[in-house]
Amino acid sequence: MAAAGCSRCASASSTSKRCKRSSKRCRRCSVAIDRPHLSIVIPAYNEEARIAHTLQRVVDYFDARGEPYEVLVVSDGSTDRTETLVQQFAREHPQVKLLAYQPNRGKGHAVRYGILRAQGEQVLFSDADLATPIEEYEKLLPALEQGYEIAIGSRPLRESQLIVRQPFYREWAGRAFNKLVQLLAVPGIHDTQCGFKLFTGEAAHAIFSLCRLNGFSFDFEALYYARQLGYRIAEVPIRWMHQPGSKVKLLRDGLRMVRDLLWLRLTAPWRLALVRMKSDAERGEAKRRL
Repeated sequence: MAAAGCSRCASASSTSKRCKRSSKRCRRCSVAIDRPHLSIVIPAYNEEARIAHTLQRVVDYFDARGEPYEVLVVSDGSTDRTETLVQQFAREHPQVKLLAYQPNRGKGHAVRYGILRAQGEQVLFSDADLATPIEEYEKLLPALEQGYEIAIGSRPLRESQLIVRQPFYREWAGRAFNKLVQLLAVPGIHDTQCGFKLFTGEAAHAIFSLCRLNGFSFDFEALYYARQLGYRIAEVPIRWMHQPGSKVKLLRDGLRMVRDLLWLRLTAPWRLALVRMKSDAERGEAKRRL
């Protein structure tokens, strides 16, 4: 009797297609069967008021889709009950995992920490407040299916629905800052800061292994490196609702982000040059071994 195979190789046997998952291997087709299709990374700092509700919405939605997934909640030095609530939820939902550390290091560090530990073929970063509803994943997904490596929610696009807008001074400051980001880092990207971004797993790991900014500037840093590495970025209109309790302090964090933008422009070319030199050296060593 033939060995039982995975569901993907069974459904593809008539066309001789092979499944692409990795880790444990199907005995028939020798390919992976237990790698999650999607990793959802949620950074959390003192989110006890909403983390359980957020996780329930995320799990309900992706359970209904029927594809294997994991949820990585990264507690960025939380001092409230965030970690306890995530652990309680995870007991009933094993696809949810808590990653925690002390002390608080910043949102950028939390996102990077989670993404570099994600196992999915795709990686979705979502804010804990779900200002962009988790169902908007369906709007980002077609871009990856069309060959883009990155799809990002973009609030300024005409088709986007801003159901609850930010205070006018935050919108004005955001537009002004984006003009500077377009000038110095990622021209043509209208919204670097929306907390809803989808990557292929390969692109996510390549990009975030280069990132170093720990604060709110990590978004434009990641997109800058994405461009430099040749990845294609699609901006996608989404639904978005301003949520109370933002941890971004407009003046303090705005000045830090301008500083980080200048730092990125000064240091990133050197970092990229070193990475390329290392890659060339590794390829040369591999050829010599052959």
